[in-house]
Amino acid sequence: MNASQPTNPMLDAGLLKGYADKIRATGKIDPALYEKFNVKRGLRNADGTGVLVGLTCIGAVHGYIISESEKVSVPGQLFYRGINVNDLVHGFQSERRFGFEETAYLLLFGELPSAGELKIWNELLDSYRRLPDGFKESAIIRAPGKDLMNSIARAVLMAYTYDPAPDRLDIETTLRQSIEMIAQFPTIAAYAYQAKAHYHMGQSLMMRYPESGKSTAENLLMLIREDGMYSQLEAELLDLCLVLHAEHGGGNNSAFTTHVVTSSFTDSYAAIAAATLSLKGPRHGGANLRVMEQMREIKEHVEHWDNEGEVADYLTKILNRQAGDGTGLIYGLGHAVYTLSDPRTDMLRQKAHLLAKSKGREEELMLYETIERIGPGIFNKNRAKPRDLCANVDFYSGFVYDMLNIPIDLYTPIFAISRVVGWCAHRIEELLNGGPIIRPAYKAIFEQRPYQPMDTRK
Repeated sequence: MNASQPTNPMLDAGLLKGYADKIRATGKIDPALYEKFNVKRGLRNADGTGVLVGLTCIGAVHGYIISESEKVSVPGQLFYRGINVNDLVHGFQSERRFGFEETAYLLLFGELPSAGELKIWNELLDSYRRLPDGFKESAIIRAPGKDLMNSIARAVLMAYTYDPAPDRLDIETTLRQSIEMIAQFPTIAAYAYQAKAHYHMGQSLMMRYPESGKSTAENLLMLIREDGMYSQLEAELLDLCLVLHAEHGGGNNSAFTTHVVTSSFTDSYAAIAAATLSLKGPRHGGANLRVMEQMREIKEHVEHWDNEGEVADYLTKILNRQAGDGTGLIYGLGHAVYTLSDPRTDMLRQKAHLLAKSKGREEELMLYETIERIGPGIFNKNRAKPRDLCANVDFYSGFVYDMLNIPIDLYTPIFAISRVVGWCAHRIEELLNGGPIIRPAYKAIFEQRPYQPMDTRK
């Protein structure tokens, strides 16, 4: 419902609360029953490891090993098609190249491109970056959204109507659809932001065309900035962010969503829209927004950022629910798989140092590093079973985007611009190898009861 529309007078606050109370009374399940019936909540085992539900040759996340039936923490590693992402990043950065495009090639086709193959691939992406005639007007401008992830998902669904064969499931058609979406996601996100800025924030409407010969990172910076200008370092850092977010194994929420929805044999646009909306959630792609909000609070209430004791005192207040949003969480610390370290964090932090120095924000970066260093110890203090915690990529990515002067509305869409590569690769993998429709079981815990005629109901 649009906020400007009047509330239905029949559904007043009293009636709505009454309905909600019925749901609370009949829908709440005793937590002890999950253990009784050995239900893997969140598809996780009791030790937090993921339930094995599939096989993939696209990406792998390594953060622990199982030794003698116990989970043992190890330094984190991330692999794309068997290649360590650290090596991938070192390779293209040492040769002074942008890496996102060849990363996309690697994830889709399973091998690194030669120089000639990369040239053709870049030209192919360039040829698809512009949106079809009339698309931005019908899919974006006529209904400018307040939330960009919803706007992107709607645009993806609208793309179905522009496809001459949207429902075909052969690999050639799916690959063509994938290439189009990978190329056009940055343009859609930039235009969705410009539409919101104009119609909801009173700014001038500015929509450039993407330019051939520029990388995805360069085009995105050019499309969202009023003057269209950016430095080489800024483009390199955004490119690194895109590479690090492109894939994270089949078990993350949005990739698994892609597998689940694809297994129903629906179209590519429905599957990618579903993954986009999965990523929107603050437990997934929206996590860096929570980090930024918490960091703003810390910076406001800690007078001396270089005083480790002051920082520790405030983190303790957050954990004790005396500060923060009341959840008792230090956002950005901890991960579902990584334990001792998140390899993406290590690479992002190193590059962020260069940008922080050029922007005069080194003191702020030191505060982040202090929290990363002391936060796990404070979290584990007085805990009966300490956990290995590391700073995840969301801890630094929001700060990096802020240094790049990227509007906060675009933080999660940038994640989607990158991760659409992994989603498309997983969709193709599901179509190639999938079995029956994915359908896990839920155990019903109600007791059977007879139907009551109307005149016997209270």
